[in-house]
Amino acid sequence: MSKESKELAAQTWDAKRVLSLVINNALIIIMTIAAIVIAVVNNNFVSASSIVNIISQTAAYLPAALGIAGCIVLTGTDLSAGRAVGLTACISASLLQTVGASSKMWPNIGTLPIPVVILVAMGIGAVIGAFNGFFVGKFKLHPFIVTLGTQLILYTILLLYVNMGNNGGMAISNLDESYNSFVKGSILPKIGGQTIPNYVIFAILLTAIIWFIWNKTTFGKNMFALGSNEEAARVSGVNVLATTILVFSLAGAMYGFTGFIEGSRIGSNTANTGLNYELDAIAACVIGGVSFVGGIGKISGIIIGVLMLRLIFIGLTMAGINQNLQYLIKGGIILFACALDMRKYLVKK
Repeated sequence: MSKESKELAAQTWDAKRVLSLVINNALIIIMTIAAIVIAVVNNNFVSASSIVNIISQTAAYLPAALGIAGCIVLTGTDLSAGRAVGLTACISASLLQTVGASSKMWPNIGTLPIPVVILVAMGIGAVIGAFNGFFVGKFKLHPFIVTLGTQLILYTILLLYVNMGNNGGMAISNLDESYNSFVKGSILPKIGGQTIPNYVIFAILLTAIIWFIWNKTTFGKNMFALGSNEEAARVSGVNVLATTILVFSLAGAMYGFTGFIEGSRIGSNTANTGLNYELDAIAACVIGGVSFVGGIGKISGIIIGVLMLRLIFIGLTMAGINQNLQYLIKGGIILFACALDMRKYLVKK
């Protein structure tokens, strides 16, 4: 091959690589451009209050996304995440209402210690996850079907729960000040006079823990091996059932913690709390490169996915876009991201 031919081939290869890189990251590029346009249209988008709002909402949604990402790594999903968040949010709020409030759901219990309520919420979430993982791992049912059934079961339990005690179906509010201070108070320095809530710190700590589990433990290695090739993982000695249950249990614990945070962040909890949270989590994961093909995913990508999604939705609101269109946008993002994900898989194959 002549020198000219080699140079032409190298240029063609470079062009193909650049085109492939652009296509594979098209969604993030488009969302970044959209964010820039929104910032130009509305200068308040880059104000201190807006930045703190974006950081806060990213932190609020991140734990659920970290949980559901593990399910996607196993080539599955979890449609029950939102209802698990709603149930644990209502339970957390009901256990941490102000003593003596006329609307207190359980007046004979008092206000429980916050660490106990966190353990209760995460424990309930873990049990829900273990339930899903057992049916997926033991009976080889598709996670879509299992978690769809669990979603309906949890919604029924949630509807029944908000009608228990003295609540009578009313919104669960009048939360104890210690609860609100723990979640929404701040020990961090302010940004432009804006307070960064404590749950941002909690999200960072949980992210570090999940990163360690995924990358530094045998369980994490088994999870990725199982997601890449179940039969090969089984032959290698991976306990498929136990690993599947543990992945879904960890996801459930993350939903439980999200519910604990949302109980205070929302402040007035109903049966609609947590509605469609699973859509945001799934969208964030696929934007961040967690592949439905299985065995692929990074914590850094999930963080970027959640952040980009919050940027766009907050930006659209500030740009005056009808909020009802957000569901259309979420659906489009999921379809586009999954199409890109499948393209990567087919190219590799």
